[in-house]
Amino acid sequence: MTDRIVLAYSGGLDTSVAIGWIGEATGAEVIAVAVDVGQGGESLEDVRQRALACGAVEAYVADARDEFANDYAMPTLKANALYQGHYPLVSAISRPVIVKHLVKAAREFGATTVAHGCTGKGNDQVRFEVGIQTLGPDLKCIAPVRDLALTRDKAIAFAEDKGLPIETTKKNPYSIDQNVWGRAVETGYLEDIWNAPTKDIYDYTATPEFPPAPDEVIISFKQGVPVAIDGHAVTPLQAIQELNRRAGAQGVGRIDVVEDRLVGIKSREIYEAPGAMALITAHKHLEDITIEREQARFKATVGQRWSELVYDGQWFSPLKRSLDAFIEDTQKYVSGDIRMTLHGGAAIVNGRRSETSLYDFDLATYDTGDTFDQSQAKGFIELWGMSSKVASTRDQRLAGS
Repeated sequence: MTDRIVLAYSGGLDTSVAIGWIGEATGAEVIAVAVDVGQGGESLEDVRQRALACGAVEAYVADARDEFANDYAMPTLKANALYQGHYPLVSAISRPVIVKHLVKAAREFGATTVAHGCTGKGNDQVRFEVGIQTLGPDLKCIAPVRDLALTRDKAIAFAEDKGLPIETTKKNPYSIDQNVWGRAVETGYLEDIWNAPTKDIYDYTATPEFPPAPDEVIISFKQGVPVAIDGHAVTPLQAIQELNRRAGAQGVGRIDVVEDRLVGIKSREIYEAPGAMALITAHKHLEDITIEREQARFKATVGQRWSELVYDGQWFSPLKRSLDAFIEDTQKYVSGDIRMTLHGGAAIVNGRRSETSLYDFDLATYDTGDTFDQSQAKGFIELWGMSSKVASTRDQRLAGS
C-alpha cells in the first residue's frame, strides 16, 4: 500500500505546491487538511477543490470556528494570557486545534506522516510537531520548506510548470497569519525594528487617530466566559466577532512588539487583536472584584507561566493541564457585567457589577456608614512590620563591628 501523508493546508501558494512537491520527493499520496479557525477568505469547499486540483488524493476540511473559540480562545481569556505582557497568543492557540484535526485525519485516512508548511526558524514548527508527537506518538513529521528545500522561488516555478490553479505573480512582502482571535504580521521592512508600521499592514483595525464617536459596551460574563453583549446573548465565537468589529472600528488592539522566540532569536511582530484585547481587559477587571487577593496574585504568576507554555508549543503538556485546573477553579465566581468605552485605540473600563463581588461599599467608604474599624490598624501594622524591624535592628547593631 502506498504511504500517505496528511498536510496542513492553507490554500495558498506554498502548501498548494507542497502537495506535488511532497509526492515527488517521497512517493507518498497526500491528503490535504484545511481547518477554519475564523481566518476569513475563501469557503472551505473552494479550498477543498483547489487541494484536489493540486494533486491531493483526499481533502479533509473542518469548520472549527466554534471549537476554536470555546476550547482554545476561552481558556486563553480565563488565563488573561499575554506572552511577555503583550501578545495574546493569536497563532499559538490556533496550532493545537489544527494539530488535533491533522491527527484525526491521519487516523481516518491511514496516514503515517504529518506535514506542515513551517520554516526551521519559527515557533510554529515546534507547536505542530510537539502537538503531533503528543497526540499521535507513532506519527512522523516532515516540513517541506525546512526538510525538502521548498523555497518560495522554487514554489513559484513548480506551480507555473505544473499549471497549478494558484496565484504566483504577486509577492506579499509580509508573512501573515490570522484567525478570529487576531492577526499576526511579520517580515519585510518590519524586520528593521526602527521602521514604523505603515497603514497598509492593518486589516482588523481602523486607524485610531481619527476614531468615530466613543462606543460604550457592556460585556456580561458567567464563570469567566462572555455570555452577553449589551444584554444580547452571545456564544464565545459571537462575542469575539462582535468585539472584533466594534473595538476594531476604534483602533483597539494594535500591538507592535519584539518578542523572544522559542528557537532563541528575537523577532519583531505586529499584531491586531481587537476582540481579544477588549475581552481580556474586561475579564481582568471583573476578576479584580471577584477573586480574593492572594488567589489573584498567584493567578497572575500562573497566567504568565501558562502563556509561556502555550507560546512554546506545550498546549497538551501535563503542566499546562495542571495549570488549567487551577485557572478553572479561580473562575467559579467570575460572573457579572463590565462596562467599557471603546475609543481612539483604547478600551477603558468605567463600570463593574457582580452578585459575587468581594467589593464591600461599607468597608470601602470614607463617609458615614463606614464599617471598617480603623482602631485595629495600629496593631496590624506593628505585627506586619515586625520581622523587618527585628532584622533592621540587627543590621544597625552590627553595622559598625
